[in-house]
Amino acid sequence: MKLNTISEKMKSVKASCAGAPFGEKRTQAWRHYNAAEAAHQTNDDIKTKYELDAARKALA
Repeated sequence: MKLNTISEKMKSVKASCAGAPFGEKRTQAWRHYNAAEAAHQTNDDIKTKYELDAARKALA
């Protein structure tokens, strides 16, 4: 169940990044999202969550 939660959050953040207007906030959000993907590949849930939260904050 925990994996699904992270996967769902990743989908949500990816959609938010893709829908954001071009600019510095979007660039920062994509950097954090890409870092989250890398962390997810190595099964580092803590870093994945941290980077996804940072991506959301970058878009705020």
